[in-house]
Amino acid sequence: MSHPDANLHPEATGLAKHLVEMHSAPQPLKLYSVQRAWTVLEEKGIPYQYIEVNPYHKPDSLLKLNPRGLVPTLQYDSKPLYESTVICEFLEDAFPDHSPKLLPSDPYEKARLRIWTDFVTSRIIPAFHRFLQFQSGVEEDPNKGIKKVREDFLDQLKEFARELDGEGPFFLGKEPTLIDFVIAPWAIRLWVFDEFKSGLGIPAKGKGGNDEEVWARWRTWLHAIENRRSLRETLSEREHYMPIYRRYADNTAQSELAKATREGKGVP
Repeated sequence: MSHPDANLHPEATGLAKHLVEMHSAPQPLKLYSVQRAWTVLEEKGIPYQYIEVNPYHKPDSLLKLNPRGLVPTLQYDSKPLYESTVICEFLEDAFPDHSPKLLPSDPYEKARLRIWTDFVTSRIIPAFHRFLQFQSGVEEDPNKGIKKVREDFLDQLKEFARELDGEGPFFLGKEPTLIDFVIAPWAIRLWVFDEFKSGLGIPAKGKGGNDEEVWARWRTWLHAIENRRSLRETLSEREHYMPIYRRYADNTAQSELAKATREGKGVP
């Protein structure tokens, strides 16, 4: 019997489809991917083969590398690596001649980036999905419930935004580093809350009250990252994502992340 979400992952569209086609030829480095690792490969100009994966119809070539079949999975020298941030740091170490450098040379700043990478994975992404998958209980005030998960998500974004460089536009200043690409796939999909949850709630410019400076930093950062070529060209057209996120918004998605969210767990 087919997986209930199996038909929700059609092939990439728009600019992402063009990029997939450009990287379909065999290469020693093969990426079975989601957006994080893909953007890092594009940023650094590392030659690779991109292999599209429907997570509910996993190819044997992926399962041989990673029996759990999770993406991203990287094949390097016929050996597998997985986990997004692990892959991204590996690419930085394994291809030192490719620029830009996405990890600072200063040990303190590198450690600080790892702290905030963990914050994105352990706090922001789970809060994003709790908000998106929220369903009010039979006896619960729906406005009170959605307000709570919305405020929790915005609190996580504000905590992250306070750490952004004051002049920007990126986390550490003028040039992007790994942390910018770690959070980017979720940041550029914030439209889902306007579409499915009656609005995200980030105040408009000049309406942020005591938090106006924090939200100004966030707006500057978001504008810079969403206009980065590596992000734009690894993104399908919005229609590609609508049925996928509708399932999340209805809390009926069956991905491992959706199931972990329902169980009150973190990112699997």
